[in-house]
Amino acid sequence: MLAIRSERHSLFTQGLLSNKALFGAVGLTLVLQLATIYVPALNSVFKTAPLSALALAVAIAGLVLVAVEIERWTKRRRGGRESLVATL
Repeated sequence: MLAIRSERHSLFTQGLLSNKALFGAVGLTLVLQLATIYVPALNSVFKTAPLSALALAVAIAGLVLVAVEIERWTKRRRGGRESLVATL
């Protein structure tokens, strides 16, 4: 969510804290989701179980950030023309 705030500007150029409300909402959502998955009392309420491959899930999710940043870099290099990712 933080990575797709702009079509042309990189997340690193904009800065993570340039939209503090959005950053806080994403952070709170992450904490609540992890609590739902890893707090034993909440496991029974929400019928969840801890992930056995959390590192793999985080790594795969990180690929989205990389893909978005590559697309933006490509757009900036081409001068705004449509990028390869957008045509797929």
